[in-house]
Amino acid sequence: MKTDTHPTYAPVVFRDLASGATFLTRSTVSSNKTIELDGVEYPVIDVEISSESHPFYTGKQRIMDSAGRVEKFNQRFKGFGK
Repeated sequence: MKTDTHPTYAPVVFRDLASGATFLTRSTVSSNKTIELDGVEYPVIDVEISSESHPFYTGKQRIMDSAGRVEKFNQRFKGFGK
């Protein structure tokens, strides 16, 4: 491997703005804003949505009735083109 080609990873906190949840991980992104977590100060990256607030992961996603939509379409256009 070539030297000095790979990015450096540093600890960073991602904060979900919708739910207020925080995730401590390593990343190549950096920020001027900081947050204190468990007595240690880390750079913080604010995100709009994460697994804590996304409807798919929280179980609040609406399921669309695709079978009913197909039946309505077929009923509406059953005589089209004859």
